[in-house]
Amino acid sequence: MTGFANVPKAAAAVAFACGVALTAPAAAQQYPTQPIKIVVAAAAGGFADGVARLISEGLGERLGGSIVIENRGGAAGNLGSKAVAEAPPDGHTILVTTTGLSINATLYKNKGFEISDLRVAAIVGSAPETIVTNPSNPAKTLAELVKAAKEKPITFGSAGVGSGSYIAAEYLFRVLAKVEAVHVPFPGGAPAITALIGNHVGNVVATLSPMIVHINQGTLRGLGIASAKRHPAVPSVPTYAESGFPDFYAASWVGFFLPAKTSDAVAAKLNVTINELLKDAKVQQGMTRFGLEPMSGSTDEATRFFRSEIESWGKMVRTLNLSVN
Repeated sequence: MTGFANVPKAAAAVAFACGVALTAPAAAQQYPTQPIKIVVAAAAGGFADGVARLISEGLGERLGGSIVIENRGGAAGNLGSKAVAEAPPDGHTILVTTTGLSINATLYKNKGFEISDLRVAAIVGSAPETIVTNPSNPAKTLAELVKAAKEKPITFGSAGVGSGSYIAAEYLFRVLAKVEAVHVPFPGGAPAITALIGNHVGNVVATLSPMIVHINQGTLRGLGIASAKRHPAVPSVPTYAESGFPDFYAASWVGFFLPAKTSDAVAAKLNVTINELLKDAKVQQGMTRFGLEPMSGSTDEATRFFRSEIESWGKMVRTLNLSVN
């Protein structure tokens, strides 16, 4: 399990200690006083939904209350986020969402809510972005793919314009590698993978999670992952740094958020409870199954991480001149 690398250890220890101390007030001790609704800002079946259900099992038991999960996808997660942003700030309505929230902060002009309307309770896990190809492709690594693109434009599929995978790939190809790559949008990650297996598109960019089984079975070839080190689930796949693109990292994470005016005490109690659950073997196995590396830390650490993600993805969105009304 990892924490938040951009937070100094001493500061993290103090922040976590403060977070624990905040669980003492009566408001937190009495929480919850009614059923908790977890709004997943995505359709059922994805890893955000899977993580929400995985965590909710133990969360209800440890908090001593019942939990109901509601999937509210649409508008790249903005509908679910808006619903929680407008909910009573008492901790009984929780948002589970992904990196898309930090991307939407810059990408969408009219989200229907402000990012400041939400506060972070916990970021629980992440998986790096990856580029995969069909085994028939001569390219064995990202470096070889980029070299080929300098001679002839390549194609890559993604879950659509605005997705983190698309933005990271566009930034990599156009800004860093300075090569031409033609984007082929799909209505989701699964159709893109199917098309790649059938050799109907040259390459696919996506979060590593759904690619793991295909890479290990040999039906797809992993060319590179956008992480600081190789991933234990696919140790044969080199990092972007190994292919000549150091210090470029992109990942999809899952986080728990609350309405902004929720008390520090309730947010900290939720944070500490989730962190305890992440130590459970069953939860860890589930996170591994979703291809996610568990992350734990205080609300302060999670907030700093979230802000850094807004800044990082915002830079890419602005550089690529992307915008959605």
